[in-house]
Amino acid sequence: MGRTRSFDEAEVLGRAAKSFLATGFEGTSLDDLVRSTGLHRGSLYQAFGSKRGLFVAALRARSVPAEPGDPGREEPGPGRGEPAVLDLLLVATLELAPRDTEVRSIVGEWLADRPDAAVVLGTRLLDRAGLGAATPAPAPVIAT
Repeated sequence: MGRTRSFDEAEVLGRAAKSFLATGFEGTSLDDLVRSTGLHRGSLYQAFGSKRGLFVAALRARSVPAEPGDPGREEPGPGRGEPAVLDLLLVATLELAPRDTEVRSIVGEWLADRPDAAVVLGTRLLDRAGLGAATPAPAPVIAT
């Protein structure tokens, strides 16, 4: 019989997702995750197996729509909300899906449920890069 977890998994996954969103999967170190989640390295490995395991858990938790009454999924918090979900899907698609069948499957399931997924993800990618329609046009250059 294993030890009972003494942390809120939804909160840990939200904090981990926020770290992955800030620096991408490859740019996020285990030390970053220890700092952001507040868990010890051993607890992270015990609960999720690896950095990849933590990313997959965060991706699964965020890419599945919340059900009414689903604890920790309806309220705003770190790594929650539609833009954060889209950003995590973008990180997954760009960094892991090409070589990781499980991540590709999770992203594929999300895509299958949304006929406008390519437009939604493309728009979010441009917005995140500061190139979207919501981004103000740069000021005109005036020759002197």
